[in-house]
Amino acid sequence: MLAGAGAGASALALAACSTGGAAVKPTAAADGSATDKSLNWANWAAYIDEDDSGNYPTLQAFEEQTGIKVNYEVAVDDNNTYYGKVKDQLALGQDIGADTVCLTDWMVARWIRFGYTQELDHANIPNIANLSPALRDPDFDKGRAFSLPWQGGFAGICWNKEAFPDGLASVEDLWSSELKGRVGVLSEMRDTMGLIMLQNGVDIAGDWGDAEFDAAIDVLTEQVESGQVRNIKGNAYLEDLKSGDTLAAICWSGDITVINAEAGDKWEFAIPDAGGTLWNDNFLVPIGSTRKTNAETLMNYYYEPEVAAEVAAWVNYITPVVGAKEAAAAIDPELAENQLIFPNEETLSKAHIFRSLSGAEEQKYQAQFQSILLGA
Repeated sequence: MLAGAGAGASALALAACSTGGAAVKPTAAADGSATDKSLNWANWAAYIDEDDSGNYPTLQAFEEQTGIKVNYEVAVDDNNTYYGKVKDQLALGQDIGADTVCLTDWMVARWIRFGYTQELDHANIPNIANLSPALRDPDFDKGRAFSLPWQGGFAGICWNKEAFPDGLASVEDLWSSELKGRVGVLSEMRDTMGLIMLQNGVDIAGDWGDAEFDAAIDVLTEQVESGQVRNIKGNAYLEDLKSGDTLAAICWSGDITVINAEAGDKWEFAIPDAGGTLWNDNFLVPIGSTRKTNAETLMNYYYEPEVAAEVAAWVNYITPVVGAKEAAAAIDPELAENQLIFPNEETLSKAHIFRSLSGAEEQKYQAQFQSILLGA
């Protein structure tokens, strides 16, 4: 049960232990970008354009244009496990081996609160002018002083179309007896719990509290203890879909397009009838990085609409770059109508942002969620 999740369990527990602000904030490292033309970028799986040879075309073009050599590492499986690996170094202001990393809004808020990320120099990112107006002033980073969106997306449900040709419509469908032991859910608490709470009729962006969260925890506990849920994982859930260990899952939108391209057109994604979650992942420069200007140069490059469109065409996530839709239409008119990349108001009305949690709420709710993972 939950094979593969155990490796991150201890890190998850450690990561949840502190959610307030750091008592003494570390000092940013000196920037050596002027003489060091290299960059380490940590990101999630299936989250950049890739060719059949395993190369990253837009990244190769960036290296040719700038002379900055990029070491791109698929290092993030989920927010908490990554944070658990690097938080002690961050607290000391040390280099974590990444000069930029892409993490989700709520985790970005924590890094900023603790002083674990360096302030961006917008003069090095003139293309920040192309940032979607709706994303310019989030409550956790007014004016985008410390972060810049990479991609956004939905959490919803997916299924193997060969096994379920009629499809699935709701989270409730995941609990069908036909799927006993073949369901995966995400180790990102806000996505898994968010979808279950939506199924329970809760407005996850609104005014809810312990009672609503506890009711959703009870649902998940029942499904795990009964053996309905086979795995709780981060990005590694894709391997379970490919192998057939799971036939349906709570999943992230763009991933399904990617594995269909890699392993055959076998899976389908949908926002459940009760709604899905909406999130953004963001560039950060860790406090111990000595290559901040190089990281800012990279961010600026990916905010060119033509480059953003090329990435979006491959990853199938929501691009934050104004002008990318028009650039995508020049590549392929159908691409510009893809609701996973350029969602219209009807699609967005089905998606909900999990409300911000206080430090006490985050610690409590994360502990409850982790107890299911650790106790299974």
